[in-house]
Amino acid sequence: MNRFKTKFFFLLPLFLLCFTISIFIAQYSEALCIKNKRANLRKGPGTNHEKLWEVFKYMPFKQLGTKGAWKRIQDVDGDIYWVHAPLTTQKYKCAVIKNNKTNLREGPGTKFPIVAWAPVDKFFAMKVLKTNKDWVYIEDSTGDKAWIYRSLVWIQ
Repeated sequence: MNRFKTKFFFLLPLFLLCFTISIFIAQYSEALCIKNKRANLRKGPGTNHEKLWEVFKYMPFKQLGTKGAWKRIQDVDGDIYWVHAPLTTQKYKCAVIKNNKTNLREGPGTKFPIVAWAPVDKFFAMKVLKTNKDWVYIEDSTGDKAWIYRSLVWIQ
């Protein structure tokens, strides 16, 4: 029995430390969206760093950290970039398509017709207006609205 107490008192602080770290990481990573028409994603925090990708309005990211006026972000594929903070917002949620040739519908269900401007491809970004069970009502950067099945998008 004494051995059990020794192991328990050794493992308890280790468990509490891991739990505390996981809470800190979960609180520190925040969702954000691109709010401007376009934004350059860079290798490091500053315009002197290589431009890796150009994204458009409503592209969602997970914020991992900051350095000055720059935010370190992660995309749907887990890739990490830097973006100038004034180009982002946390005032609303955004979503991005996870696969190519994804259909968008006029209502929340497969019984509704596909919208005229679908299918759309991976990385198509949208603003989330509301959710209805397994369906998400979205708006693209031109103001077009549609419904999409929840599992087909990454929402931040």
